[in-house]
Amino acid sequence: MPASPDRLPLALYRAAQVRALDARLIAAGTPGFELMQRAAQAAWRALRRRWPQAGELCVLAGRGNNAGDGYLIALLAQRAGWRVRVLAVGDPAQLVGDAARAHAEARAGRVRIEPWSECAPLSGVLVDALLGTGLSGPVREPFAQAIRLINASGLPVLAVDIPSGLCADSGRVLGEAVRAELTVTFVGLKLGLFSLDGPDRCGALRFADLQGAAPLPAGEPPAAWRLAGERLPTLAARPRNVHKGQLGHALVVGGDTGFGGAALLAAESALRGGAGLVSLATREEHVAAALARRPEVMARGVRSANQIQELAATADVLVLGPGCGQGAWARSLLGGLGALDKPQVWDADALNLLAAGALAAPRGRWLATPHPGEAARLLGCSTAEVQADRAAAALELARCLNAVVVLKGLGSLIASPDGTLHLCDHGHPAMAGAGLGDVLAGLLGALLAQGLEPEAAARLGVWLHARAGERLGGAGRGLAAADLIEDIRHLLEEHSPCLN
Repeated sequence: MPASPDRLPLALYRAAQVRALDARLIAAGTPGFELMQRAAQAAWRALRRRWPQAGELCVLAGRGNNAGDGYLIALLAQRAGWRVRVLAVGDPAQLVGDAARAHAEARAGRVRIEPWSECAPLSGVLVDALLGTGLSGPVREPFAQAIRLINASGLPVLAVDIPSGLCADSGRVLGEAVRAELTVTFVGLKLGLFSLDGPDRCGALRFADLQGAAPLPAGEPPAAWRLAGERLPTLAARPRNVHKGQLGHALVVGGDTGFGGAALLAAESALRGGAGLVSLATREEHVAAALARRPEVMARGVRSANQIQELAATADVLVLGPGCGQGAWARSLLGGLGALDKPQVWDADALNLLAAGALAAPRGRWLATPHPGEAARLLGCSTAEVQADRAAAALELARCLNAVVVLKGLGSLIASPDGTLHLCDHGHPAMAGAGLGDVLAGLLGALLAQGLEPEAAARLGVWLHARAGERLGGAGRGLAAADLIEDIRHLLEEHSPCLN
């Protein structure tokens, strides 16, 4: 299984798939209890590396296999001479199979096991072995209270496989969820660890495959693939005698009154992304500012559908929507562009107009770049429903629109109509600001103009955009969208050098 420089695999799975893989390992000859022992040993090694001088451990155990891992971790710590307690939040009498055997071995090893009480003091490194990946509904008491006390303790926390209360498929917090400093996950990476609240709740992430080599059942691919620089599409090096006409002409359409900056950001990003020619069709009052800021962009004020059709006829790629609004001007300009047989990027209000039925979707190759609210309008559901299962929403949208869809947000997703899904686990909270989506739309247009297919352009563009934000976000708050454009240019050169 390929891995990225962070040593984590690139394949991501839903919880049911990981359970299937676990069952396949057992069927292939590895006993379940042996897998549980390997999991405990991997977690214990990671814990000792993280907190080598702690000397004290408190395991909070539930009543499933996750609890079994916790009891075995406690036994390993006891043998190493640490002070150890297990607080049994789930009744040990309800344990079955391998988990019951793990509990029995911990008792035989004289591990101190106490029933959970809200008054029980917490100390040392806390091990969250409460709830596993099978959780689908809100966390119930007494587990919810235990989670609240863990989070309020201020103590270091290791989560076993997944922070309790986090949905393994979506990354949603199911009422209450542990906030871990370190999570050690097993067998396959869970999709939810990389989306929504997952990264904040799992802290540092470590992976142990438990030395298993059995594949998933035939015909069942991973739920998604993480984007990694060394496995991304590349732009070919340019011959020395290349000219601008060979590098594509991108036309950005947008910038209604008061929103000219959005369209200009997209146009500048397309220019810096390497498109040979970039045109901007916008409101007449924005042309002077556009030329003053970026004279290389061919800015033109447009009022009518006829004018935009003339401009579009000379372009190779269309980027529609940044700052265009949803009024009569936008409806008139965008109305006939979807029928053109050219690669297109639809963003922002172009997607809102599509959702409202005011525009028809393109017939050819195109990219849609919604944020969750726009995706919800396109799917006819609520934003909360989109966020409840972002992967399913992105795939459904790609199928319905027959487009490559970039569902933006933490763990941005790239979904293709054929069901392929990629996830970008880069980015930075400093990127939460206006104009970032406009920069991405322009960059995607530039990559399409230089010959990449929509899915390839989306994978490379989303990764470049997120990595630039990650690098610049280290300076803290106040990141402006325009700051990314130059850094994206440098990242693109590192990834796909202009000359061999």
